Amino acid sequence: MAGRKSVCCGVSALELTLAVLFVLMTAVSVSLIAVLATRETATGPGSTPPPTSAPQHRPFLIGVGRADCTGPPAEIPLMGYANPQQTAAGIHTRLYSRAFIIDDGRRRVVFVTADVGMVSQRLRLEVLQALQVKYGDLYRQENVVLSGTHTHCGPAGYFQYTLFMISSKGYIKASIEPLVNGIVKSIDIAHRHMKAGRIYRNRGQLEDSSLNRSPHSYMNNPEGERHRYEWNTDKQVVVLKFTDSDGDGIGMLSWFAVHAVSMNYTNHMVSSDNMGYASYLLEQDKNSGELPGQGGFVAGFSSSNLGDVTPNTRGPHCVNTGLPCDYLNSSCPIGGTKMCQGFGPGHDMFDSTRIIGHNIYLKAKELYANAVEEVTGLVQFAHQWVNMTDVTVQINETHTVSTCKPALGHSFAAGTTDGGGDLNFTQGAVEGDPFWDGIRDALLGLPSNQTTECHHPKPILFSTGEELESAGTLSDMEVVIAGLSNVYTHYITTYEEYQVQRYEGASTIYGPHTLSAYLHKFRGLARAIAQDRVSELPVGPEPPFFKNNLFNLLPAAPVDGKPENSSFGDVLQQVYPVYRQGGVVSVTFVAGNPRHSGDIRDKTFVTVEILDNRTNTWQVVHTDASWETRFHWLKGSNRRSNATVEWSIPPTAPSGSYRIRHFGHYKQMKGLRPVITPYEGASDVFRVSASFYYQ
Repeated sequence: MAGRKSVCCGVSALELTLAVLFVLMTAVSVSLIAVLATRETATGPGSTPPPTSAPQHRPFLIGVGRADCTGPPAEIPLMGYANPQQTAAGIHTRLYSRAFIIDDGRRRVVFVTADVGMVSQRLRLEVLQALQVKYGDLYRQENVVLSGTHTHCGPAGYFQYTLFMISSKGYIKASIEPLVNGIVKSIDIAHRHMKAGRIYRNRGQLEDSSLNRSPHSYMNNPEGERHRYEWNTDKQVVVLKFTDSDGDGIGMLSWFAVHAVSMNYTNHMVSSDNMGYASYLLEQDKNSGELPGQGGFVAGFSSSNLGDVTPNTRGPHCVNTGLPCDYLNSSCPIGGTKMCQGFGPGHDMFDSTRIIGHNIYLKAKELYANAVEEVTGLVQFAHQWVNMTDVTVQINETHTVSTCKPALGHSFAAGTTDGGGDLNFTQGAVEGDPFWDGIRDALLGLPSNQTTECHHPKPILFSTGEELESAGTLSDMEVVIAGLSNVYTHYITTYEEYQVQRYEGASTIYGPHTLSAYLHKFRGLARAIAQDRVSELPVGPEPPFFKNNLFNLLPAAPVDGKPENSSFGDVLQQVYPVYRQGGVVSVTFVAGNPRHSGDIRDKTFVTVEILDNRTNTWQVVHTDASWETRFHWLKGSNRRSNATVEWSIPPTAPSGSYRIRHFGHYKQMKGLRPVITPYEGASDVFRVSASFYYQ
């Protein structure tokens, strides 16, 4: 399981004006994990072998774990659309890390899928450091793969390279610490609960949940290549089913190629988006009666080769006219690329997230239930660090090609139909712009002739790399690309798609032969595994771990204000006395800044509670991790802020008496010393029933 196909979206004016600070990585992590497997089909359709049948193969040791990795839901930019103004202001759903450990008795591997935009090099290095302290060399860079679901609605600030720090307000410890701690905790839980078990695999097709957002680029691929596939995106869903030795399910890991951008760039709430909702649904299904994030069954929905794949299945339209966007450059006659937006299947982004996530969940659940092909054999892995600026590939008997120093093209700044840029760039640009090229030259200097020729036909906007100067056989394979893993390197397009220079091509930072270079390196890893010569692989150039020059542009959260004659937690807008199933409850509290709550993992800002008439006690039925709740934080004037909690009452909610509670912290000065104090508030009791009449 390996891969690097990755993405980020639009670019703001702030990033361009500070482009002189850009630096990108050159040492790239390349990993390959394999289970050298044979297949055994269980007897009986749709079922795993009964526990009484004699085992045909030695079981694996398997561990699964899940942990909260939600960061501060206030004021920190959200990672993905590269818009510093899109800052967090509440929670739609919480973010989780899900870990899966497989051990064949000789070797073990860890695969983690986390609700994060992408795994940065810095994030991975910090996780590996924490694992080394706890476990020594048991979990290390060779056998740990960290993958991001690619949600664009998680807190940013976990990169050490300046390109990303600029759009994220820097390197923010309050963002990266919950990610590191959550990922490590999920591995801890999986490690503690390892037991004998078996793995089954299944695959199927999921239609109507993804769309190619750059079909013009895809059509530039050779006709013979395109005719090998039914679709212009990968529709395959791959599922691994994990069971204990008794055949009881303990977890599932799935891959499907689609961007987690159903929640668009207007959203300000932390959200795990469509892939996270799919995990939520399957875990709620398997952990019946448990609150979100609780229960032993772990369902990981991981990203795959999603580079040009959008969940906005209604396609792009000009929001100001309703007409289709220009096919070649995804722009509108009035408003340019910013007005060209892709639309999902729902009536708003929340509904689209629900529909796409539910589709993915249903297909994975079906494949899980019918997974009967047992995965057996040995666990293998190989890892290298590669200087991607200097890879030479022999493409035929007489010609070699090379990668380039990293550079981003003009179309990178245009963004995509999932989130267009703010400036007058368009996709498909194969010529430079005198105005922006002049600014580039003044800030960064003119790109060298060598770099310009190497990246042709990409017109270079940011020459980021010049700022600082088979003998063996693997049979019966299921190849899965686990995208956005270990280190983020933007995009990988084919040579032919690179020539069109839409967003994806402009964001292929190592030049037109990037894909060939990766294939070359992965062939080398696969050959080493097949020939049992992994130990002979060169380690490659280790990446830096920066300790200096990690700036933070996010100011400390100020002291909190409140209205006169009020307390934090007081209700400003009260609930109604009665609601029907299917309605929406809303209540607003005097609130503090959520950043003052510190580490919010395994906590909640919200509870929805029902009165148990038998014991006269309140029982929590929902938290801020629930799909049915939304926690909005509104920053007002005079350092005051409000928290509005919404609860969409499920049609199946029991009739009864309910209340909504809000928890938080506020900061005040005691002399010269800041003091942070917890508070809580509760709504009036209200009744949920089938009618508006009291019963």
